Amino acid sequence: MNIIKNILGRIFALWAILTFAVTMLLIILPTWALGLLPEPKRTKAFINLSRIWMGVWLPLVGVILRIKGRENFKQGENYVVVCNHNSLMDVPVTSPGIPGGNKTIAKIEFTKVPLFGLIYRRGSVLVDRKSEESRSKSYAYMKRVLEMGLHMCIYPEGTRNKTNNPLKEFKDGAFRLAIETGKDIIPAVLFNTKKVLPQNKIFYFWPHKIEMHFLPPVSVKGLTMNDAKELNQKVFDIMWKYIEEAKV
Repeated sequence: MNIIKNILGRIFALWAILTFAVTMLLIILPTWALGLLPEPKRTKAFINLSRIWMGVWLPLVGVILRIKGRENFKQGENYVVVCNHNSLMDVPVTSPGIPGGNKTIAKIEFTKVPLFGLIYRRGSVLVDRKSEESRSKSYAYMKRVLEMGLHMCIYPEGTRNKTNNPLKEFKDGAFRLAIETGKDIIPAVLFNTKKVLPQNKIFYFWPHKIEMHFLPPVSVKGLTMNDAKELNQKVFDIMWKYIEEAKV
């Protein structure tokens, strides 16, 4: 049975790559043209375009996306969204899944991919984790994103969670950013992205339902930078408990 599933997984992977490439080509020109718009209109328009793209591509590859908790985003407010990170499927569902305009912190390496690099740049705050200067610039840009009224999505685990635990230890950056800018945090939990694109298999894709749950905001009112680690632990505990108790 495993042999059959592995064969099918590779057939699905080929189909996923082909359909991703074809649908991507359809939005390359509009994505490039959005560069003529000023921010934050550019990012908001790009996210709307991404929703259309993923709204076509995900069903084509047999992935159903269910989103819960949109009501936790109050109209006229923007947030630091902190999300768990399990798979390369996380970003394609996170950016269009977050209500309103948003940017996601992302590794700079993917910008080197032809054509896709342009799309990747449009929705991301890029960072080279090996460079202290790059990390400093990306932090400053994330503050600018929030000042523009956009949401800023961060994966506080830093890299994909390859453990069997619900979460990896969080880094403090997202929580320092929230405190410094006075923006409340919305914890976001992704389920089943690891089943679609498993980390331990090469050239493998499996159609499966993905869910993204937005939890109630965590206030940063009255907090100082000295409270960043405590805030980190508070959000970590909320997300860990939710993942363990969720019936997904």
